[in-house]
Amino acid sequence: MMSQPATARVDVFERDPEETANELIRRARAAMEAFRDATQAQVDEAVTAVAWSLYKPEHAEALARMAVEDTGIGNAPDKVIKNQRKTFGTLRDLMRVKSVGIIEEQPELGLVKYAKPVGVVGAVTPSTNPAATPVNKAMMALKGRNAIVIAPSPAGLATTTRTVEHIRAALDKIGAPANLVQVLPPPVDKPLTNALMAACDLVVVTGSQNNVRNAYRSGTPAIGVGAGNVPVIIDSSAKLDEAAQKIRMSKCFDNATSCSSENSVIIVDDVYDDAIAALERAGGYLADKDEKDAIRDTLWVNGKLNRKVIAKDPAVFATECGLDGEARVSKFFMVEETGVGRGHPFSDEKLALVLTVYRAKSFDDAVDRVRAIMDFKGRGHSVGIHTDEMAHARRLAEELDTARVLVNMAHTFGNGGGFDSGLNFTLSMGCGTWQGNSISENLNYRHFLNITHLAVPIPEDRPSEEELFGAYWEKHGK
Repeated sequence: MMSQPATARVDVFERDPEETANELIRRARAAMEAFRDATQAQVDEAVTAVAWSLYKPEHAEALARMAVEDTGIGNAPDKVIKNQRKTFGTLRDLMRVKSVGIIEEQPELGLVKYAKPVGVVGAVTPSTNPAATPVNKAMMALKGRNAIVIAPSPAGLATTTRTVEHIRAALDKIGAPANLVQVLPPPVDKPLTNALMAACDLVVVTGSQNNVRNAYRSGTPAIGVGAGNVPVIIDSSAKLDEAAQKIRMSKCFDNATSCSSENSVIIVDDVYDDAIAALERAGGYLADKDEKDAIRDTLWVNGKLNRKVIAKDPAVFATECGLDGEARVSKFFMVEETGVGRGHPFSDEKLALVLTVYRAKSFDDAVDRVRAIMDFKGRGHSVGIHTDEMAHARRLAEELDTARVLVNMAHTFGNGGGFDSGLNFTLSMGCGTWQGNSISENLNYRHFLNITHLAVPIPEDRPSEEELFGAYWEKHGK
């Protein structure tokens, strides 16, 4: 491998967006060529270097503080946890798999599979995770010997740029090409991001649905992910205090910035009052009608979420909404709702410490309510259930248009990978064609690989006509 100096920073080019994007791609291709013959051990060392560049405590903490200062959303202590937990979990996943040379052999089928890079990845990242998401995608891209160019949200540009500087220094330290990871130069805007998407070999988008749609229009193969609006059922068999604590942990984490944060809870009628009491014990505050109106009028201004209250600390939220008394010391806020759709904004994704509560007459009614919520917003993303009846969980998986059903989990900590969840660690959740996405799984390293299939002859596997058509002939005739 040949290294390029980490100090070879990406300049602000005195050219148009297309020329800027093409120069970044040129540098990325040169870095890939230098990295082309890297062994699995060298690839894994590079991935580990990228992981350590954020996991390193002083970096994780400084970038968390910087992210909150830059974007005004979330809170620094939780972003430290996110920076480290997601990076550690992703590194665990990546160190357990092969991505160089032969990665799978199926002798019974005469197949040998070889991993190849997909090329230069253009990665659009959101303001909610301006450090964690770039590192997560860079680790996956480098696992496949690809180069990556990060297109950050303008709000998170400073944090993402500092993050990429740390990554480049880490790569330079081990002798890997620093230009394997680059970031768009300021000012980052739509023309420059669109030019990058058109010039690269694969686009991976986490963030606004406008960016996802632009990626699919770019003419470049693209992986986009969908919006969340997670509904969670508490059924009659649930352990209510355990469920409430998990919902509180998940809802409050990083002030509800995660797309996997619970937005609605649907409680079956016969445990409704007890479940509300459990949620209150966990730190929730149930708003009355006047307080609900005040929250609605503060959270949405001219039909759009108010940046003064989204992803803010609970005390700030309560103050902005004019809530007094117990509300000022609560951890999150609950509003009761009966409707779903445009006339009922609380049924939408909120990115705030507000949990919408529905009362369901029965479990059947709860399932119908979840379906209605997802049909309005978040179809395909994920749902949750707190239950001791696995048949209820299986029913959700069988009947609903969703990519994930989480059972008895703190949704935010399980949906994007967890140490007690079999889902792989990621910060990008595909929602399938239900939400216009090309994947219905968690983004992972396999999406950054091309696979060559070596096929050799095997004993003929040709069934008889009777074996294939016999049952049909018997039922319907020839």
